[in-house]
This record gives sequence, structure tokens and C-alpha cells, in this order.
Amino acid sequence: MTDETTPQDLAQQAATRLAELTGVERHDVALVLGSGWLPAVDALGEATAEIDTTDLPGFNAAAVVGHSGKIRSIRAGERNLLVFLSRTHYYEGKGVRAVVHPVRTAAAAGCRAIVLTNGCGGLKETWQPGTPVLISDHINLTGRSPIEGANFVDLTDLYSSRLRTMCREVDSSLDEGVYVQFPGPHYETPAEIGMVRAIGGHLVGMSTTLEAIAAREAGLEVLGISLVTNLAAGISGEPLDHAEVLAAGKAAASRMGDLLGQIVPRI
Repeated sequence: MTDETTPQDLAQQAATRLAELTGVERHDVALVLGSGWLPAVDALGEATAEIDTTDLPGFNAAAVVGHSGKIRSIRAGERNLLVFLSRTHYYEGKGVRAVVHPVRTAAAAGCRAIVLTNGCGGLKETWQPGTPVLISDHINLTGRSPIEGANFVDLTDLYSSRLRTMCREVDSSLDEGVYVQFPGPHYETPAEIGMVRAIGGHLVGMSTTLEAIAAREAGLEVLGISLVTNLAAGISGEPLDHAEVLAAGKAAASRMGDLLGQIVPRI
């Protein structure tokens, strides 16, 4: 991106190229799949096209195990879904613009809503690995924002209450909580988890909040869903590792697929 090219300009370039490669002029709903969610994608509908992220301007190759560096266009009923099978994480050091570029591309491609998913640690002991939790709000501990300049964006109702209600109509057992993003890539310490509890957090991870802010700036309705892949540091007494995250996601793939397959066509 040159100094004269804005992030929105780059997103429009990516959206134009996306339409050319997929043959889909306009997408309706976007999804970003987090760690452990990849096996659930097949339940969403028929894939009409799949491309590499690096085929589009401004995108990076997947850099984390459990993420596929692909973008899939799916036809679900009357809707065209734009599914990002990987994301760029803040801890990769590519900058905030790179982290939120898929969200801005989705908006430029015509999407009016976005589903942000992640694999995360849970602070409630009743949330066993494999439990989906709706994000009701977030706390951004990265110290960064994707919004540049004096552009003041209201985040009061960032995570759509309408979409959360819709989710509970599909699955009445769904709980909700406040998601807290740390920069990563290291996991949190038990003392940090104690801080999260004290400030009102229920879920901890390394993604999502910056993307959600960018989505609100772009005018997208936001649904956030966390997959609890492990109890947060210090709660179970066991060490944390990424393999555990992926295993929990694989075990919960059927439930996650059913959930997304029922929710997304209604958005």
C-alpha cells in the first residue's frame, strides 16, 4: 500500500478482485473462523469458489497452525457467504491494518453483517472445552485501535443484541460473556486472569476485538461467538498449549457446524 492509498481503498481493490475470482458480484454475510472452528465450515452450504488469501491485495498467508490460508464463497439459501478460513493476528507484527483488512474487504464486498469466531480460554468452570459462548461485549487490552484519525465511533451496542437473541432462539442453552483480548502470543498468567475476573471479563483470547471495532466503523452488524477450548490459566492447574485448542475445536466441530448452519442463513 502506498502512502496515498487508504485502508478503505485497499479493501475496495481486494473486493473487486474477489468478485472477479469468485464470480460473485456481491456477498451478504462474512465469517471469520478462529482457531478450532475450521472443521465446522462444511455445514454452512455449498462452496461455489475457494481462493488463496494471497490472491487478493493486502492479504497475508496464514501463519498459525489450525488456520487455512483460504477464502471460501458459499451459497446458503438466498445468501452468498464470504468465509475467511484464517485471520491475521495482532501478535504476528504485521500491524493493525493487516489485522482488520478482511473485515474492511467484507464491507467493500457488500456484506451487511459479520460473524467473528475465536477459540479462547474460559473463566467459568461450567464452560467445559467445546462450549460455545456468545460475546456480549469486549475489553480491548491491546492498547490499539483500527480507527485512524479523529473518527469517533460509538461501541455501546457493538455486539448485536438482535443477533444474540436469534442465536438463543436456535440454541436456548447458549450462554454469553465479556471477551478480553490480550496482545499474545504468550498465554496469560494466573495473576492476569485474576485481573480479568476483577474487571468483568469471562473469556480471554488474542483476536476479535480489533476486527469488531473495524466492523462497526464500516457499518456491519456484528455477531461474536467464542469456542471455549480450555479453562483459563490457573483455574484447572494444567498448563496451556495450542494443541489443546485445536483438539477441543475438532471435538466440537459437529455442534459448531450445526450452530453456524442454522444461524447464518437467518442473519
